[in-house]
Amino acid sequence: MVTMAVILIRTLIIFTTLFISMRILGKRQLGELEISELVVSVLIADMACLTLQDIGIPMLNGLLSIITLFCLELLLSGITLHSPRLRAAVWGKPCFLIEKGVINQKEMRRNRFALDELTEELRRQSVTDIGSVEYAVLETDGTLNVILTPDNRPVTAGQMQVPLEDTGYPMIVISEGTILQDNLRKSGRDEVWLRRQCQQQGFSGPEAVYLMTVNAAGKVYCAGKEKGN
Repeated sequence: MVTMAVILIRTLIIFTTLFISMRILGKRQLGELEISELVVSVLIADMACLTLQDIGIPMLNGLLSIITLFCLELLLSGITLHSPRLRAAVWGKPCFLIEKGVINQKEMRRNRFALDELTEELRRQSVTDIGSVEYAVLETDGTLNVILTPDNRPVTAGQMQVPLEDTGYPMIVISEGTILQDNLRKSGRDEVWLRRQCQQQGFSGPEAVYLMTVNAAGKVYCAGKEKGN
């Protein structure tokens, strides 16, 4: 019983430490992994597992190692933020796999990027004709960004000189029957308006609505709850 309690407490402490540390690192690190971030993630996962599995390892040792790694990552991110040369040395530079419509075979070999991988990445971005690609940039996090040739790019409303109304960002005002008061206030509406909208959509009240959004132009999207929910 005591052993189970110790494992539970250690798990809660490790989880809280990892959660706070990842929150401090910020969304950029959560959304993409550079080389140093990948190394830190692998090491932290290993240390967390060892600390949780072997209760003979002092908790402080595991926490100290995890916190040290996060501090090193924060320090490295801060230094490279102000030093382009160091950033390039640590994380590398983006490279052109396709430049001005021509496949850069040297860069393909240097990055060990096979033609099959290139065509696969292009298909993921709905590009089936390599001839329609002007630039394909391999970013430092391993993602491939594709820029089509001018004659293959989608035509925008601005290029066609078609005026469009700015509808703004749709704000969620009801989520699963709950009124989101902050969003309702930011949208410039009140609860009286909200309940009137519910009635106009054929619902008894907000509690019967699964999702309701409204944008700056006043367009309302409303979906009711399914029966039984």
